[in-house]
Amino acid sequence: MIKSHYRGRLYLLLLGIGILLVANAYGAEPRIRFGKEVTKQYRFGFKVEAPAGAVTGIVATMAVPMDWPEQTVKVISEDVTPKCRVTYRVIDNGVKQMVVNIPRLAKGEEAGVEVVYEITKREILAPDLTADFVIPTKLNKDLQKLLQPSPFIESNDAQIKQLAPTIIEGQATAWDQTGAILDWVRANVQYKFAVDIKPAIAALKDKEGDCEELSSLFIAFCRANKIPARAVWVPGHTYPEYYLEDAAGNGHWFPCQAAGAAREFGTIFEDRPILQKGDNFKVPEEKLPQRYVKQFLKAANAQADPIVKFIGERVKK
Repeated sequence: MIKSHYRGRLYLLLLGIGILLVANAYGAEPRIRFGKEVTKQYRFGFKVEAPAGAVTGIVATMAVPMDWPEQTVKVISEDVTPKCRVTYRVIDNGVKQMVVNIPRLAKGEEAGVEVVYEITKREILAPDLTADFVIPTKLNKDLQKLLQPSPFIESNDAQIKQLAPTIIEGQATAWDQTGAILDWVRANVQYKFAVDIKPAIAALKDKEGDCEELSSLFIAFCRANKIPARAVWVPGHTYPEYYLEDAAGNGHWFPCQAAGAAREFGTIFEDRPILQKGDNFKVPEEKLPQRYVKQFLKAANAQADPIVKFIGERVKK
C-alpha cells in the first residue's frame, strides 16, 4: 500500500512526465503555450482527364498539410486510381508535396488521387514573460536563409535597410522591437486586397497592400534588423512568424497578424490548415526560387491539353 505523501509525489511526477510527453509530441519548446484546439477534415488531391486523345508522362504535384507544433495531421482515407503512383517529398523543411506520376491515359480516360486528412489546429498563446528574449546571433543554415531576401521580400533594398533600424529605435527588448515592426507596418500600410502580388518595396511606396504584402514588409523589416522571419500560408491567407531565443539559448517561432482588425502578436488562433512555412523554396520543377510552392501538372506528350482539377477543400459533414 502506497502512503499518501508518496502517492502525491508519484502523481506530480507522472503529471510532469505527461506534460513533457505532450509537449514533445507537438514539437513544442517549453516557452510555447497552447490554448484551445479545433479538429476538422479536409480533402486534397486532383483529377485529370484526357478528353481528345492519349496523354503520356503525366506528373502532378501539390502541397498537402504536414505536422507543425500547432498542427497535427492524420490521414483518414485515400482514394487512388490504379494508374497513379503517389509519393511524397518535403522541400526546404517547409512544405510537403504530393507527387503523382501517371504513365498514360487513353482518350476519355480519367485518373486521380483524393486524400482526406483530419487536421487538429491549436491556438498559440504568447509567453507570460518576454523580457529575456534576444535576437539570435548563432544561426544554422536554415535560419541564415531566413535573413536573406526572397521573392517579393527585398530585405536588402536600400530604403528597407535605411528605415528598418529607425522603427525599433528606443525599444529595449527584442520582443518589443519586433512588436514595433508589426505596429509600424499596420499603422503605415493600409490593407487593400489585390489580385496580383506586388513586392514589399512597392507596398511601402504605395502605402497599401493585402495580407501578402503586409506580411512581406514585416518580414523584410525583421530580416533587415537581423531577426529571422518567414511567411506562413493557409488557404486564402498569409501571416508572418518571427524567431527569437530565450535566456537559455532555445529558439522559438512566434506568429503575428500583419493584416486584420485585431493586433495579434506572439499569439494566434488560425483554424485553417497550414500548407507551407517559408517564402524561398527550391522546387525541382522550377528554375527560379519560389515564394510559394504552387500546384503543378505537365505531360510529356499529349494529343490535346488534359483537363485537370486540383482539390483542396474542407469536408462538410
